[in-house]
Parts: sequence; C-alpha cells; structure tokens
Amino acid sequence: MNILIGLVILILIISVVLTLFITGKPDEDYSKSTRRNTTNLTLIYVVIIFIALISLGIYIWLTL
Repeated sequence: MNILIGLVILILIISVVLTLFITGKPDEDYSKSTRRNTTNLTLIYVVIIFIALISLGIYIWLTL
C-alpha cells in the first residue's frame, strides 16, 4: 500500500513539473493566455489533490 501511495505522489510531482515546463516556454504572442492557463492548471491541481486527500482519508477510515 505504501508503495502505491508513493507511486501516486511521484506521478503527481512529475505531472506538475512537466506541466509547468511545457507552459513555461517563451512565446510572446501567448504570454497572457499562458499565464491564465498556468493559473487554471494550478487551481485544478489544488482541487484534485484536495479531493484525493479526502478520498484517501475516507478510504483509510473505512478500512480500519
């Protein structure tokens, strides 16, 4: 179980880094939209992490 949790966290970290790397490429015409997209993606990640932590807590609570 610990290995799976570690794997999920590792995939999440890699996803965040790669997303920020891709959106960080300089492009003068799309700088405003890139900023907005990065903000939206960050917000999505925050919500997903929050939901995942709540789900994990409920799962652990129900299995004890």
